[in-house]
Amino acid sequence: MSRITPFASPLLLGFDAMEKTLERLSKASDGYPPYNIERVAADRASGDPERLRITLAVAGFSEEELDVSVEENQLSIHGRQIDQGERDYLYRGIAARQFQRTFVLADGMQVLGACLKNGLLAVDLIRPEPSRMVKKINISVSQ
Repeated sequence: MSRITPFASPLLLGFDAMEKTLERLSKASDGYPPYNIERVAADRASGDPERLRITLAVAGFSEEELDVSVEENQLSIHGRQIDQGERDYLYRGIAARQFQRTFVLADGMQVLGACLKNGLLAVDLIRPEPSRMVKKINISVSQ
């Protein structure tokens, strides 16, 4: 049985990479760490543009144990806690757990920066207005 994809239309050309990305995202369903995505309004007084903010709950992680990187159109956030060595736990309910959270960014999205405060990692993104480009295509006539 063949599977029909949303990009199977002959009018949609060059969307193979997007289809693969959607498949990869549908397989990544781990809910750790929890996160929010919010829209932060533009601040006309300071000139800051409207932006998106991704906030992850990373309690127990230090700055050195977190890594935020962008490769092509993919924002990756990794966390790896370093075990504190010999401890004598009477009860251990907080595990030293590693994670990787990935977000696919639309073309033109830019990461402004990341901030760790009170166990929350906030990553700010902007999307500058693209310049509108119209390109005239010459038609050649063969005789």
